[in-house]
Amino acid sequence: MSTSHSTVAAEEQAGAAASRPLEILFAAVALAFTAIYLYLGTQIPLRQEAAPGQIDARFWPLLLGVSGVAVSIALLVIAIARPAPSREDIEPIQPGGIVRVIATCALTGVYVALWTVASVVAFGYRIELFPIITALFMASLMLLFGQRRWLGLVLYPLAVTAFIYVLFGVLLRVPL
Repeated sequence: MSTSHSTVAAEEQAGAAASRPLEILFAAVALAFTAIYLYLGTQIPLRQEAAPGQIDARFWPLLLGVSGVAVSIALLVIAIARPAPSREDIEPIQPGGIVRVIATCALTGVYVALWTVASVVAFGYRIELFPIITALFMASLMLLFGQRRWLGLVLYPLAVTAFIYVLFGVLLRVPL
């Protein structure tokens, strides 16, 4: 009985097994996504051609796309040419972990859908929804991942939302 218990304990302490196919798959998926991103970056319409030496609307997306493709190719070459790295530092999936990932994706989808509304008019006043939905989204994530103290559920989301709003909405004048 103690041998099976020690075997289970050893399996729980050991990390995930090394996997060359997983490394190759990850690199191939990264290459596909960055290649699509690069292609989409070339499709950005320009209102007017930039003068030589000036940065236009395509500059940063193309720079990021080319960098992403280069890194993805390097990852693919490494995944094919070298043995798969050990993954003993990776912890096993925790109970409820998959449910949390699915819930996080669902919450994020709702957040993005609500963000597209941006503002509503109620009682003759325009109400900005970004601060409200962002604070609620962050509080929901904190609750989902185990925060139970009111300080973490209220103050942290409000502080981070205020920081984002002031930095991007007020100082940088990025429409939120």
